[in-house]
Formats: sequence, structure tokens, C-alpha cells
Amino acid sequence: MHTSQSPRFTTTLLRWAAFAAVASLAGCANTPPTATADTTAATDTSSSASARPASTGASVAGQARTFSTQLATYTAVSFDAMPGWSRDDFSETWPAFLGSCKVLTGRGAEWKEVCDRAAKVDGKNRNAIRGFFESEFSAYQIRDDDRKPDGVVTGYFEPEIAGSRTYGAPFIYPVYGQPEDMLFADARKLPAGSGTVAAKVEGRNVVVQTGLSTRDMGAPGLYALDLSAITRDTLDRKVRMRIEGKQLLPYYTREEIETKGAPNAKVLAFVSSATALYEMQIQGSGRIKLANGDTIRVAYAEQNGQPFRPTIAQAANGKPRSAVKVRGSSIELQLDDGDDDDVGSVDSSVIRTRGFTLARPTASGAVVVPGRRTAGAVAGSGIKDPSYVFFKESTSPVGGPVGAFGVPLSAGRSIAVDPRSTPLGYPVFVSTRTPGSGAPMQRLTIAQDTGGAIRGAVRADYFFGNGQAAATNARRMKERGQLWILLPRGLAVAQAAVSSAIRTRGGPVGAGLAQCLVPSEGVCVDD
Repeated sequence: MHTSQSPRFTTTLLRWAAFAAVASLAGCANTPPTATADTTAATDTSSSASARPASTGASVAGQARTFSTQLATYTAVSFDAMPGWSRDDFSETWPAFLGSCKVLTGRGAEWKEVCDRAAKVDGKNRNAIRGFFESEFSAYQIRDDDRKPDGVVTGYFEPEIAGSRTYGAPFIYPVYGQPEDMLFADARKLPAGSGTVAAKVEGRNVVVQTGLSTRDMGAPGLYALDLSAITRDTLDRKVRMRIEGKQLLPYYTREEIETKGAPNAKVLAFVSSATALYEMQIQGSGRIKLANGDTIRVAYAEQNGQPFRPTIAQAANGKPRSAVKVRGSSIELQLDDGDDDDVGSVDSSVIRTRGFTLARPTASGAVVVPGRRTAGAVAGSGIKDPSYVFFKESTSPVGGPVGAFGVPLSAGRSIAVDPRSTPLGYPVFVSTRTPGSGAPMQRLTIAQDTGGAIRGAVRADYFFGNGQAAATNARRMKERGQLWILLPRGLAVAQAAVSSAIRTRGGPVGAGLAQCLVPSEGVCVDD
């Protein structure tokens, strides 16, 4: 905790005294007080265990006016500059923020102190909550690598599909748990280049052996790893692999899993629709309704390491119905004023999910399930996307599904983001429009989830909850939007931007900037 000698602690007390007085005078007034444009810089960052040393060129939230990463530029703004900030009901966001605090308190002294002070705030008093955020955080608008403020806001939900614990028509498509034969390598520790190297397997980890030639690869315990076959630029820098003979190969593609089976993965349930299962994989969670009325809740566990490459539906004029940009192994959804103008219509030939309009397979056939006699000829689902998501059963019978941050999602206040530009757990103010009506949707949300389809600096995926209304709104949601991230004052983040730096669409020219605004092992790491 800060001592009475800490300049930052004294400043915080003075701010809180002012906000407490305002909240007391406001009482139960319907209109919150006008937000103060307080951008006072914090001066004491010595207590932040998670902060990078100043000598590395890190920026300090509340002091830096602007800074950049490879993907985004961040510009300080006053709270008044965020449209709709003063009108939001912050009490709706508060439970989601406190949920994030359960994880963030372990991310260093800076966050622990912020969350300790949050525990003392009246969670039903929107003025007190607003005062807390304006006192403890600095607001930064996120812009993409072209410095454009507009991005894409889409929606997602927790789907519910019919299923069974046992195999048999029509329930012939398996919902797999994480395979036991999946191995992992840290891409940062792999040699550069595209040659073949020798490696050992230690537990579930692949470790490259230096100083060995290809002649040594036949030795017991050694495997050949072809570096040209792997995908290195995953966000968590993990390479997913498997053993085949004396080789280490990329983990199976969707087609291989469907036509050969996954004998080392537990089957959690069986469902009747391959496309419904695919949508559940893209959504990242779901509910499987059994005939006896029971429900199996599943959440994301792992993925096969293959890039997300959906089949985009084509419009009548031959143009893709979803504009995308491929960056490395990632695919980023783009705004196109001409695409999806029929988003509110019913079209059984497409799958609308997380902003994408995907082509529905022309035919889905049986897939291989180890230990079961296949119900019909093996034809596969017809889905060409090589990526594949594995699930785990969720033990929580109520509340939202557990997101990538490890806490239950809150309908209307949780969003999925690209963790390179928006770290998980952080507050993010979103300004966009409601699907259908076009009314302004301006509210404080908490970044608590990710997704293979969520890539880009100014990119958010709004969690609508579960049920038919949530599904309808999520499928219709694809709007232009802007994002502002709230950073704890004094937190060291990214690298200070150089005003003369030349930036191109692919990123900065010259010395490399950090990939992640705030690195987090297993979510977003820098090389």
C-alpha cells in the first residue's frame, strides 16, 4: 500500500475527497455530475511491480501523451472527450470490473492497490464509481496503425444446441476436449530459418537440441522438426504439434480431425449439426441441451494452432460479403459500407457469426469418431477452415460463460478484444451503434475475452448473453466504432512513440516496437 509520504497517494486522497463531496451533494439525482477533464500525471511508479523499468523506454500512463505498439497508437484524452461518458450507468459495469480485479490483483502492486481501493466503493452509486475511474485511470483513444480511430464492433453470444452424451444418429458430430497428444513449443526459443532441427519432448513441451546434425536425429528420444511447416506468429507464441514416427508435425487440421478422428481427445458430447458446432467453436463457448432436460456448458480449452481461415460468402456480384485483411496468420475483419446490407434478413445459405458472413457448406457428411462405427460414408463437415477449437466442461451452472481472462462474462458489459492492443481485464469505453435501430451505444465495458476472429487494433466483440434475443442481436451486430482504454495512472506500458517515426500500413519503419501493450504470458507475448 502507499504510505502517507507517497505523492501519488496524497493526490489520490485529494481527488477522492472532491468526488466524495460531489457524490454526497448529488444524492439520488438522476443526472451524474459533469466529468472532470482530469489528466493529471502520476509521478510515483516505484510501487508497480509489473511496470517495465524506465530505462527500457516504456511509457507511463498519465504522463505520456501518446505512445505506440506495432498494431496501434494511443492518444491521451480527457474523460469529457469520450462521447456519452457522463450518461453511462457505471453500476452496470461494476460487477464485471470487480470480477477482473480477482485476476488483476496478482498482476503487480499497481493493480493490487487500484483493486483494493475499488473494494471500498459503493457499487450502487454511479457517481462514486465514475469518480473512482476518473481518479484512478487515464483515458487513451486507440487508433490503428494508420492512425485511424474507426474500427469494427461486432457481437457474440453463448449458443445453445441440441446434443447427447452418446453417439447415434442424428448426434454424430463430436465435441472434443483438449487432446492429450498435443505438444507445445515456445516460438521465441526456436531457431530462425526454415531448416530441420533435432528436438526432444519433455512432458508436453518440445525443446530444440542445439549442436546436433541431421545424422543424430535417429537417436532415441530425438525427433526431426521441420521449421518451415510451423506457424510462429500466434499471439501466445505457442506452436501446437504432434508426434508421427520420428517427426514433430503441426497439429492436425480440421479436415484431418474429421476424417481420421482424434483418438487422444475425450468426447464431451455429440451434436447433430456440423455448422452449429462450428459456430460454437467460433463463439468460444456454448450450452448443449440434452433430451432429459440437462445442460452441458462448455468453454474454450485449446485450439489446434492452425490459422483461422473461414470461407467468406459471396454476394450476387461476386464480391465477398465480408471484407477482410490478412496479416500474417491473422485475418482482420474490415468495415465496408457496401457489405452485409442485408444483415437483418434471413438467409439460410450463410452463417453470420462475430461480424463475418460465411458460406454454409453445401453438404455435411459423417466424420470419424474413434471407437464408434461411422453412421454413413465419411465425408466430413464440408467446412474448409483448418482451425479447430477444443472445449472443456464448465462447472458453473449459472452466470455467463468463462472468457479467456478466466472470469464469467457479463452480458452487455464484457467484450472480446485483440489482446495485442487491448490487454485483458482492462476497462474499455466503446462508442458504436445498436444493431437494427442505429441508436448510439456508448458504455464502459471490460475486456475479458478473445477469439481467433477478433483481430485488429480498433476491434471489439460485444457479448450479448444467451438466448434467442442475444443470438439475433449478436448476428446483426456489425457497426463502425471507436475505443478508449483506461490505464491505471503510473502503469508502465509499451514503448514511447518517436514523433518523427515513419509508419506504414504494416507498422512502423525502423526499430521494432512492442507487439503487446501489456504482455501477458499465455495471451500476448513479445519476442
